[in-house]
Amino acid sequence: MKTYNMPSSRVYFCTLVIFFGTLRYCEVFSTRTGFRHSTMLDAHGKYRLRWRSDESTITFEAEVETKGYIGFGLSPSGAMALSDIVIGGVEKGKPYLQDYFADPDRKVHRDVEQNYKLEYGMENHTHTVLAFSRALHTCDKSDKDITENTVRVIWAYHSDDVGPSGPKYHGVNRGRKSLRLLNPTSPVNIPSETPFFDLKNLNVPVPSKDTTYWCQLFRIPEVPRKHHIIRIQPLIQTGHENLVHHILLYQCDSKLNESELDSGHECYHPNMPDSFLTCETVVFAWAIGGEGLTYPQHVGLSIGTSIDPVYVLMEIHYDNPTFQQGVMDNSGLRLFYSPELRRYDAGVIETGVWVSLYHMLPPGLHEYMSEGHCTQECLQESLGHEMPSGIRVFAVLMHSHLAGRAIRTRHFRDGEELQPLAQDEDFDFNFQEFQYLKEERLLLPGDNLITECKYSTKGRRNMTWGGLSTRDEMCLSYLLYYPRINLARCESLPEITRQLKFIGVKEIQVPVTTWPFIIKSPRKYSNLTFTEAMDKFKWSKRRGRAFNEMVLQLPVNVRCSKWNQEEWSIQGVIVRPPEIKSEAAPPLTPCSTAPDFHGGGAVLTTLCFAFSVSTWISLWL
Repeated sequence: MKTYNMPSSRVYFCTLVIFFGTLRYCEVFSTRTGFRHSTMLDAHGKYRLRWRSDESTITFEAEVETKGYIGFGLSPSGAMALSDIVIGGVEKGKPYLQDYFADPDRKVHRDVEQNYKLEYGMENHTHTVLAFSRALHTCDKSDKDITENTVRVIWAYHSDDVGPSGPKYHGVNRGRKSLRLLNPTSPVNIPSETPFFDLKNLNVPVPSKDTTYWCQLFRIPEVPRKHHIIRIQPLIQTGHENLVHHILLYQCDSKLNESELDSGHECYHPNMPDSFLTCETVVFAWAIGGEGLTYPQHVGLSIGTSIDPVYVLMEIHYDNPTFQQGVMDNSGLRLFYSPELRRYDAGVIETGVWVSLYHMLPPGLHEYMSEGHCTQECLQESLGHEMPSGIRVFAVLMHSHLAGRAIRTRHFRDGEELQPLAQDEDFDFNFQEFQYLKEERLLLPGDNLITECKYSTKGRRNMTWGGLSTRDEMCLSYLLYYPRINLARCESLPEITRQLKFIGVKEIQVPVTTWPFIIKSPRKYSNLTFTEAMDKFKWSKRRGRAFNEMVLQLPVNVRCSKWNQEEWSIQGVIVRPPEIKSEAAPPLTPCSTAPDFHGGGAVLTTLCFAFSVSTWISLWL
C-alpha cells in the first residue's frame, strides 16, 4: 500500500498500517482527520463515503472495494445529465484526480476549472481510498453548489484505472443516493451500555395494495422515576427499505384497556379498535431514507411522569405500488433512555396543511403551491397560556409525497419574515429526515408559520387529493422543540366554498349525509360528489394557475389542538391568511455577485475536452 500527499505527522501511523497490511486503518484515520458523517452508498457495503465541512469547504473520503478508478458526482436529478463529477484513483502508486461535468446530452467533459483538490490517495490489494475537497460554492457554472438542500449523489467504480482514452464503462457498479451533506449536527454517539426498548411489529401481513397504514398499541416500559429518551432509531427489516415509507408514534389515553395491548389492525378502518381513536399526539416521526434522531444534550423525551406516554400507537405506512404478495414485516423503532435527566422535556408540533380532501391539486401543472398556516391566533392562545416566554425549535422534519418538489417552513413575527426554520429546494420523496437547526429558533406568542410546498402534477390526468396514500399529497412539517407545551397540531385548511365556485358549483345537497358530499347544481354536476365534479372540470394550465392564485388568498380553517383530543378555543375558526409586510431575502453566497465566466452558463463543450469513449455517454444511467 502507498501513501501520498499526507501531512508528515501521519506518516508513522500509515507505516504501521503497511506493516499490518489491512485497510482497517480507514476507520481510525477518518476519525483522526475529523470526518463527522459516514454512509454506505451501495447495498453491498463496497462503497463507503465519509465527509466533513466548514463554512466554505467540504472534504470527502471515498473507500471503495476496487483497485481501479472511483467515480463520484453531484446530480440535479439523480441521473447523469448536468452532473458535477470527479474521477480518481491510485495507479502505479501515484494518486490522480480529475474534475468533469456532463452536458444535457450526458456527454462527459473535462472541466477547464479544476475545482476539486486531491487530498490523498492510497490502495492495498482490495481497496482504494481517495480523499478530495472543494469549495461549497465554486462560481463555476458546470459545478453544483452544495447547500443545505437534499443532494443527489451518483457513484461508480471499475476494477481498472483510467487509461489514455478515458475510463472504461463501469457496468453495474453504479448507483445514486440522496444525502443532506450540510446537516449541521451529526448524531452524537451514545454509550454502548445505554438501555433501550423496542417497539416492533411481529409478522404483520402487508396487504397486496399500494397503500396500507398499520397501527399497533404498545405500553411504554415502566420506570421507577422520570427518565429521558435520548435517541430513537428505525428498525427497518432488511429488504423492506422501500416498503416502509414512514413511522409515526402517537401518545394515547393513559386509561386504555390493557386487553388491546400488542394488538395490531389496519389504521383508519371502520373495524379498528375504538382505543386507536384516543391516540392523537405525535411524539416521534420518521420517514423513508432518514436515520435516527439523537436529542441534543440538554433535551430529552420524558417518560415516567403522570403526563408522559403510558400507551403509544405506532403507525407504519407501507407503500406497495407493485402489489407484492405474501410479505410479512417486522419493522419498528428502538428507543434509548437514561435516568440522567436533561434540563428540558422535548415536544413535537405538527404544522402545515390539515390532511383532507379539501387540499387539492389540479392536474398537468409544472408548478403548484400549497400553504399550511400555523396561525398567530393559535400560537398566541397556546403559547400565551402555556409558555409566554416562548419555545425553542431545534429540528424540523418536512413531509410530502410523490408530487412534492420543494418544502420550506417560513417564520414570521409582526408581519416581518425571519429566515426559514427549514427548507429543501430539492425535496426527494425517498429521503426524508430531520433537519437540525444551526441555531435553535425562539417561537413566541403571536408569531406565525407557513409550511409552503411546491408540487409538480405534470403528467397527471386527474386531481391530486390531500390524503394518506403515497399518490395523494401532504404538506407537513414536524417541529421538535422545548420546553414541552400542550399543543399537538397547529395547521390550516383552505375554505372549500370558493374552491367549488371556481368550477361553477352553485349548490350542494343538504343535509350532508355522505362523504365526499354531493353536488346539487348546476345540472352538469348534479348527483356527483365534489371530488367527481373537480375531476370532471376541464383543467388547463391557465385554469390551474388561476385556481392556485385564488386558493392562496382564501380564508383558512384553523386547527389548533391539544393532547388527547382536546382543542384550544381558536380551533375551527375561519381566519384570513396573514398580511406579510416584508419577505426574507435569500442569503448571499460567494457567487451572488460573481461575474459569469461562462457566457451566461452555456455548456463548455467548445472549451473542454470530450472523452472519445462512447460508453461514457451512458455513465451512471
